[in-house]
Formats: sequence, structure tokens, C-alpha cells
Amino acid sequence: MAGTAQRSTFRPPRWLRNPHAQTLRASVLRRAPRPPLWRQRFTLPDGDFVDLDWLPPRPGRALVIVLHGLEGSSRSPYAAGLLARLHGAGLNAVLMHFRGCSGVPNRRPRSYHAGDTGDLAALVAHLRRVAPQRPLLAVGYSLGGNALLRWLGETGPANPLRAAAAVSVPYRLADAARRLQRGLSRLYQAHLLRRLKAGLRRRAAVLDLPVDVAAALRARDFFEFDDRVTAPLHGFAGVADYYRRASCRDVLRHIAVPTLLLHALDDPFLFPDTMPGADELAAPVRLEWSPHGGHVGFYARQRGARWWLEALLLNWLLTAEAGGLSPSSGASHPGAGRG
Repeated sequence: MAGTAQRSTFRPPRWLRNPHAQTLRASVLRRAPRPPLWRQRFTLPDGDFVDLDWLPPRPGRALVIVLHGLEGSSRSPYAAGLLARLHGAGLNAVLMHFRGCSGVPNRRPRSYHAGDTGDLAALVAHLRRVAPQRPLLAVGYSLGGNALLRWLGETGPANPLRAAAAVSVPYRLADAARRLQRGLSRLYQAHLLRRLKAGLRRRAAVLDLPVDVAAALRARDFFEFDDRVTAPLHGFAGVADYYRRASCRDVLRHIAVPTLLLHALDDPFLFPDTMPGADELAAPVRLEWSPHGGHVGFYARQRGARWWLEALLLNWLLTAEAGGLSPSSGASHPGAGRG
């Protein structure tokens, strides 16, 4: 049985239908909330660590794991916005920084990548040990969404989450790398490459990295950077092998927990046909697409309900916490997204 794919209820303001305007309104121009967070360092099985940012605990409530996008953190407006919503609703939440994304160099040469599921799996196993009865939910954005979906597909029925959601996912990584070479999207590529190269310099100053750092710093696009850094650091044969093996699109049909996918056809990081079809989705997966919305944008025209994306995610998560989503019924929709 296939999943479902349908147009969402999202409607942008007339003056904000441009995908770059949507993207920048949410990522640059938004004054991000400041939810109360406390930090914990979690040691991984290989001796390295990830930093976790927690909301104040709420006994008896579900826990939402939040995964940021490329070079993101708990300070990213989309992450801070969701954490503030979760706090206001009384849910528990923890944002897992991928290795090196909390501002502190890690202990090992390896970093993180779009198919990096091991650290998430280690964290979830730990959370299950310390609180086995607490429902676990997860939300991933962009690269973090790809990693989340990859893990959900790889684990299938054995996955311990009650429900998940993923936003603006690069379902085929090679598509994203090609799209970011075109038009105004090259500005996003340049910005992210600057961030990645700065992180590489910081790691190279304290660690002996098994890559040609000088060549990596000359990379002009994601294909070159991922071929010179991401692939060799993480055991891939090259950039083509990395993009093929780390992309999540080929495992979506194996997901066994209710999962909501949110996607804009005008996402300036992706091509319209990067979005999977309903026949590629497992029965518990629901894809909601919109002609507009940009990349992790979805700023709506409804006055008083501008941040449509966060309202939708919160409604989905609260419905899952209450047991209102069934893996066997095609991930019934809770009617979210209206405010």
C-alpha cells in the first residue's frame, strides 16, 4: 500500500510568493524566539560527542527530538521557533547538534553528513534506556530531515519512534548539488560553503585530518567539497557514492511509523521533481506539498498565524502524542495547518 501525497493548505501572502523571499523571510529576516535551553554533552560510542540543547523537563509528556539542517544549530530561526512552540505546548524537546555544529571542535576527524544515522540511533537508544515508557517523536529539517528519513527507512518496523516529520528534504542529494549551481541559488551555496570551510579550518587547526585541506578550501561547489571532504572522511568512495548511498528517497517505502513530509515545489535548493511520488512512500507516510514556500519557509498570509509550518508540526506532534496517528491507516491527518 502506498502513502499519500496531496496539496497542503499553505497559502503565502501575495507579496511573498517568490521562493527566495520565503526562504530569506524565515531564515534571515525573522527575529527568532529564545526558548529556555540547557546544554548537555552526550558521549557517543566512538568516544566523540554531540551537544544536546534541552527544553525544561515536563514530566509525563512526550519528547520531541529536533534535527537541524546543514550548518544549523538551536539558534537557527526555524529550530528556535519550533522549540518555542513545543515549550508553549508543554512538550519535552531536545535538539541534537550534529558533530561540530555547536561551535566546539570535535575529538575525531569525522564530521557529519546527510546520511549520518549512527549518532541519532545512539541518542535514541540512550533515551529509551533512561525513560523506556516515554513516547519519542522527531522532526528533521533539510539535511537533518534526510538523515531522519534515512534512519526511519533503514530500521523499518523496528524503529522506536511514535511519529516523525521532515521539512524541505533533499531527497536526492545530487539534485540539491546541481540546483545550488543555478541562478540565485548559487548565493545559498556560497554562504554554506563559507560555513563549511570555516569549520574545516577550525578542525584542521586541532586535528590531523586525512584529507587535502588546501584542495578542499579551493572547492567551488558542493560536488567538489563533498568529493574532497565529506566522502573521504566518512568512508564513501567519492561524491557520487556519497550522494547515492546517503540520499533517503530509495528507503521511503520502508518507513513503518507515521511520518509527515512537507515540501515546496519552488524550493530553491531542489528541483520540482526531486519530490517523491505517492507510489514511493510507505503507507504510514503522508506528503504535503505546496507550489510555494521556499526552503524551510512557509510564511503564511493568515494574520496572527504567519508561521504556518510550526503550527502544522505542533498539531501533528500533539496528535501523535495523544495516539491519534495509526501506522496501519496511512498516517491519518490531524487537520493541522489552519493556524
